[in-house]
Amino acid sequence: MQQFDGKAISKQLRDELAEEVQQMVVEGHRPPHLAVILVGSNAASETYVNAKVKACKAIGYESSLLHFPPEISQTMLLNTIDELNENEDIDGFIVQLPLPDHIDSKTVIERVLPAKDVDGFHPINVGKMALGLDAFISATPGGIVELIKRYDIETEGKHCVVLGRSNIVGGPMSILMRRNTYPGNCTVTIAHSRTKNIKEVCKSADILIAAIGKPDYVTADMVKEGAVVIDVGINRVDDASRERGYRLTGDVAYAEVAEICSYITPVPGGVGPMTIAYLLNNTMIAARKRK
Repeated sequence: MQQFDGKAISKQLRDELAEEVQQMVVEGHRPPHLAVILVGSNAASETYVNAKVKACKAIGYESSLLHFPPEISQTMLLNTIDELNENEDIDGFIVQLPLPDHIDSKTVIERVLPAKDVDGFHPINVGKMALGLDAFISATPGGIVELIKRYDIETEGKHCVVLGRSNIVGGPMSILMRRNTYPGNCTVTIAHSRTKNIKEVCKSADILIAAIGKPDYVTADMVKEGAVVIDVGINRVDDASRERGYRLTGDVAYAEVAEICSYITPVPGGVGPMTIAYLLNNTMIAARKRK
């Protein structure tokens, strides 16, 4: 078994972006600028946003954080998005999810200009991705594809099972893995909570991508020997033995599955670092288009 090193690969990508930033500045261009809208005080969201801001600074990007109270009106939030859409000094921006219940996430996502939608959530970007056209790919699926590519994992003709059907991970991942390119050319099955014989479906996978949001859901008896296993989940599980009172675990029972698979991502340190690195990559793509 070989463990994917998401930290190392994400550093490779970030180092490449940092070099490009330096070249942009030498040529007289401003560095890429990523803005983040954060609503409320969700601890997980704040941690994630702070990591994005820190990552921007580390490679020479400019970043802006717009933090609003949870009671902000939908109208005010949409007005802020309009301002960022029109601001030529902002290359791309994201609206950190989840949003408070009184705000309609779909309306917010659709308000973001597709050319600045570096999260890749806008229907136009999703549609273009499905058609194989130039589009922003959402950061987690994009990061996974980059990880597969840099480890030179064979995908053509393989059976890829995507466990989970969310619009953020499972859906885009299934599209990317069936594209006529590399990584891609897989036969793809999407499995989810309503799938019958889910154990057998997962066990038929040459490449298993687990994004179902249930801690340690994928056990050894669900995995084919020699399969490539990518664990997208990150779940907090109560653990009195830990100083912080919990531990982080993925959707895969790592210890037992690692015994039979060929490659596996750890949690943390696998897909997570790649997600942030790919968001930075999307921001660079946006910046290149205005040079």
